[in-house]
Amino acid sequence: MSPLAMTLSSYSRCLWRFKILHSQNAFVSFSSSATNPTLPNKNETRSSGPATPPIRVALTESADRGVFATRRIGAGDTIHTAKPIVSHPSLSAINTVCYFCLKKMKPFSESQSQDVSFCCEQCKESSKVFYDIEKKADWLAFDNYCRTQGLKYPLLVKRLACMVISGDAPADIVDILQPASLTQGMILKMEEEFCLLRNAFSKANMGDEHTSFLTKQWYTAVLARIRINAFRIDLAGGMYEDLLSLAAASIEAEVAVGNAIYMLPSFYNHDCDPNTHIVWIENADAKLKALRNIDEGEELRICYIDASMSCDARQSLLSQGFGFKCNCLRCLSGD
Repeated sequence: MSPLAMTLSSYSRCLWRFKILHSQNAFVSFSSSATNPTLPNKNETRSSGPATPPIRVALTESADRGVFATRRIGAGDTIHTAKPIVSHPSLSAINTVCYFCLKKMKPFSESQSQDVSFCCEQCKESSKVFYDIEKKADWLAFDNYCRTQGLKYPLLVKRLACMVISGDAPADIVDILQPASLTQGMILKMEEEFCLLRNAFSKANMGDEHTSFLTKQWYTAVLARIRINAFRIDLAGGMYEDLLSLAAASIEAEVAVGNAIYMLPSFYNHDCDPNTHIVWIENADAKLKALRNIDEGEELRICYIDASMSCDARQSLLSQGFGFKCNCLRCLSGD
């Protein structure tokens, strides 16, 4: 594994494979905007690029879905971009990033410490899909609980719930994502955070007609999917024309600004010696870039974990965190 690939792959974050939803022979082709045809996602972006679709989603030999190149892709090429289905800033960064796109901003003044801010009018307008609902409730107890317990994913569920209430997103928008296996103990631990979420909406006098979807079953099902499909957003910052500069920027990136889940990037399977890397430059808009030359028909894979760990450490983390044993060539060789 090359030092550059190892450096970049160290920053790939959590995602998992999709369940098979259609027939064994189904496959999907994508343009460089990479929108999802099974569940149309208006958040996916359209980027400039050749007319020939660079990728398709198809079944792998193990009967899981994966992403494959439909043409040769050069090292360093941007394969596609994606906007998140939902994102949320880290509580520690909430006063230093845009509340919508997570772009870094100057820290708020003391008088603004209880407010959120947006980097531009477009983000402020776009945030209405959740923020108009969110502003109606008191989130002090919920946020404090997440802060003291070190929880980050319930914040994504809160924002998604606001989007559902506003009518911007269907309650089952993330059902297509593969869920984590939850033990009864894990589900019981979610009880208090769910009650705090539900109570915040109830005290804001939001009627059952708007919150009937918000059951404990919905909450745990969404959280189970977020747990293994969420990406930690580490902003590299600036514009980087080559992979070496991007790697250096990734190394120097500060603490994560937040977390997000995406539709298409969740089709990517794992490899400890990946050919693709996901990066964030200035905000939560993701870029999938080729780490090396990729041939037509080759599967595109990213690394879910820190690829610089030993083989045993990688296997342990993948088994415990993602529920599978990695059989990539690097692991089979014991590297």
